[in-house]
Amino acid sequence: QVQLVESGGDLVQPGGSLRLSCEASGRVFTIYAMGWYRQAPGKERELVAQITRDDSTTYADSVKGRFTISRDSTTTTSTVYLQMNSLKPEDTAVYYCNALAIDVYWGQGTQVTVSS
Repeated sequence: QVQLVESGGDLVQPGGSLRLSCEASGRVFTIYAMGWYRQAPGKERELVAQITRDDSTTYADSVKGRFTISRDSTTTTSTVYLQMNSLKPEDTAVYYCNALAIDVYWGQGTQVTVSS
């Protein structure tokens, strides 16, 4: 089993920055990729960014050049970060951490609101 705990969501003005964190614990050695998804009201959940065990990254076109995903691992935890810069109102959503192992794991979600 893998447990995911997210933090960092907040209210921010357009053009501002936020950093989301997601710490994975448990059988972290089974994880081969971690990522962030988001879901805005009335919309489907979509991939924002993903990073693999060998640090290969993938980004949604809408966030390329503005968001950066990174990770840090120890023997007992694996943490993935999402640095979000130049935030836009359309980035407003609940952001979910995701871990791919033998099973798929999800965090509880953290709200990001971009508004003046």
